Amino acid sequence: MGPPEVEPIGLHVTRTAKVLSRAFDDALAEVGGSLPAWLVLVSLKREVPGAQRDLAEAVGIEGPTLTHHLNRMETAGLVTRRRDPENRRVHKVELTDSGEAAFLRLLQAVTAFDEGLRRGFTDRDVSVLRRLLERLRSNAAIG
Repeated sequence: MGPPEVEPIGLHVTRTAKVLSRAFDDALAEVGGSLPAWLVLVSLKREVPGAQRDLAEAVGIEGPTLTHHLNRMETAGLVTRRRDPENRRVHKVELTDSGEAAFLRLLQAVTAFDEGLRRGFTDRDVSVLRRLLERLRSNAAIG
């Protein structure tokens, strides 16, 4: 009889991340959003107006991928893009009033999703979980 089968922590975290990611995507979709749109909206709320290049970095996607998402968001009336008068090569992205409303709608969904995830956890549990996840990310980055 061999040792008991134990799932490696990396596999367990990966499976959990996939479940959480799908559930988060579904929560955003229920209110007409998506993860890329949420990330763009949050980034713009932090720093308005945002240079498109800086926005891509903040969201963690490549420029052409961001352009695709911004095209859709601009068509939907959520953002506007304009050239920076001081540097015509730089595009500034700003939220419209509809973008502000979308942000608030998605924020409610994100908040409700987060509250659901925290069920059964104390504030201390959440603090410990954050530290452990940060350590896992750090360990993975070190290799």
